Amino acid sequence: MNRMKRTVHAVVLLLIFALVLLPASQVGAQTKKAPWKLALHSVSYAGFWRGQAYLPLDKFLEKAKELGFDAVMLMAKDPHLSVLKYDEAARARLRAKLDELGLEVAIIAGYTDFTGGVDHGGIPICEIQASYVGQLAKLARDLGCDKVRIFTGYYRPGVPYDKQYGMVVRGLKLAAKEAAKYNVTLAVQNHHDIGNYHDEMLWLLREVNEPNVKAAFDAWTPTLQGLSSKELAEAVKKMGPYLVHTTVADYVRFPRFAYESELTNFKPLQPIVRAVPVGEGIIDYKTFFQALKDIGYKGYVAYEMCEVLKGGGSLENLDRTARHFVEYMRNLDLK
Repeated sequence: MNRMKRTVHAVVLLLIFALVLLPASQVGAQTKKAPWKLALHSVSYAGFWRGQAYLPLDKFLEKAKELGFDAVMLMAKDPHLSVLKYDEAARARLRAKLDELGLEVAIIAGYTDFTGGVDHGGIPICEIQASYVGQLAKLARDLGCDKVRIFTGYYRPGVPYDKQYGMVVRGLKLAAKEAAKYNVTLAVQNHHDIGNYHDEMLWLLREVNEPNVKAAFDAWTPTLQGLSSKELAEAVKKMGPYLVHTTVADYVRFPRFAYESELTNFKPLQPIVRAVPVGEGIIDYKTFFQALKDIGYKGYVAYEMCEVLKGGGSLENLDRTARHFVEYMRNLDLK
């Protein structure tokens, strides 16, 4: 018994000694958590962008766990979570895999366009899209998730704006009723042409007026629209009552010019945007996250690498960039 006590005492002393020698910064790094749960978007490993590595969905889940994420945002189309390929048995296997890894599904990423076919009135595009959203909602429910990210609609030239806007309103209302069957909330992302500016999105959500239609509001869209840091924070506060999800990506913007030989000069073109690790681009995420905290945001913060990425699309660079995001979030200094 005395020998056991001496052994325990020695182990305790060694632990105390190790903690004393360990730099305080390392101790903090081991214990500090991000202000919100973090999700990795599977589109980051889907092989869509030039040079981007591809991982099958099961391998992606293992990667998200390895990189330190709490949850995943799952792309609901090939080559990942297609509703055509994931029947009841496949969903059960996927949920078992998630449980095994201890990962949550933050949100299902749907891909809608309620103005598609606006120039062909005989096609019931809103009904088709709403039916797809209903399938996504059931998929989400089966995976233990209560949110589906959707888009509004792209603007088609030559068709009156209000006709297209009206299709989005009708489509969202129909989709909301389908999603409600599974107790799922629809998070409309500020991505497509209709309603991407925050004031217009607020108007749209209020006009739709469905309790399960909310917002997935990201910082990169208002930044590329020219909002200042102060205006970005104000936009977050306006969106606060609707905001249930956000996805982070950071970018740099490069000016482009076309050479005109007859003038021996260059004509300005639209700038090109490329992805960089969070904190290295043009988006003021410190202000954005402070605004999220100020409104009491409780949802997930997802991360995506959804463009040609600085350093290339190799698996090693994707991993390095995703790990950087986790560390960035853990070291946020918010008031």
